[in-house]
Amino acid sequence: MTYRFFNFVRKEYFMDTKLTLRLKQDIIEKAKNYARLHSTSLSAIIENYLQKITDDKEENEKITPLVKSLSGIVSLPKNFDPKANYAEFLSNKYK
Repeated sequence: MTYRFFNFVRKEYFMDTKLTLRLKQDIIEKAKNYARLHSTSLSAIIENYLQKITDDKEENEKITPLVKSLSGIVSLPKNFDPKANYAEFLSNKYK
């Protein structure tokens, strides 16, 4: 007996709109090379960038499960100064 597994992907269809941009030729060539090396299109790169910078800030700052699991492991005093602590560390390191 042969089983076939199908991977169904929900696709959302939106109307694409054409946009004309004026950019320096050397930037266009570099961007095209980058897109080619990453197997994507220049349109997809620009769309992803614009999506990222226009998303809600909370959406962009999601905490990963790893960071959540590490939260609360270290207890620091309320008056802890990370800059002073790092300066002291560097001072000791390069004595």
